Amino acid sequence: QVQLVESGGGLVQAGGSLRLSCAASGHSFSNYAMGWFRQAPGEERKFVAAINWSGGRTYYADSVQGRFTISRSSAKNTVYLQMNSLKPEDTADYYCAAPMARFTTAQAMADITSNSGYWGQGTQVTVSS
Repeated sequence: QVQLVESGGGLVQAGGSLRLSCAASGHSFSNYAMGWFRQAPGEERKFVAAINWSGGRTYYADSVQGRFTISRSSAKNTVYLQMNSLKPEDTADYYCAAPMARFTTAQAMADITSNSGYWGQGTQVTVSS
């Protein structure tokens, strides 16, 4: 059974940093892109960042470009999201996702849905002003 488990969320002041991790089990994602999405209260889930299968290409939402960095360890079957210069508007539940299709591009990750990917349960990030 495929499982994606996020960790690293918490409460941080504006301007601070957090590092999220997503550990995958039950399946090797070494040939798959992986990504992060977030959902703020009362809003739809939105794309945040993605990384391709090799780690050589990344893709970010405009709102986090330059502040967030996605990376991966294929050996550990884990993807990370380093979040710097956090803002109150970054407050949300953050979800890790992986597509069901191999070699999906990082850019295409922005369009995966609940039915076309594997999803974690989320980790909460709260940024206080």
